[in-house]
Amino acid sequence: MKDWTTIRERYMKDELPVRLGGLAANLSRIKSFSANEASREAVASLIDESKMFIEWTAAQAEINTASVMVDVQIQLAIWQIRWDRIWPDSAERKKIAEKSGIWSKQILELSGLLK
Repeated sequence: MKDWTTIRERYMKDELPVRLGGLAANLSRIKSFSANEASREAVASLIDESKMFIEWTAAQAEINTASVMVDVQIQLAIWQIRWDRIWPDSAERKKIAEKSGIWSKQILELSGLLK
């Protein structure tokens, strides 16, 4: 089991744009790992961690950014609930990959790190 307290302390040391960049990186990893059926546990862990990153960060973000983050968090939670049906289905994994890639780009843009 992950030590969420230690992870949170480390994550929160970074400025908001860097934290958003970390979330975007996680979403990008979800995209790439979803192509491999053997990556089930890695993707599940990234989903869980991404939800936590959003929980810890959304309140400090601008309203538009926070809104996007909350929408992402809700969809990640839905995926977790349906995980046993989603993961074995390659078409569903492809949908996860596509959506995660879109979110990754969107959150990276909102972070301001690309400027």
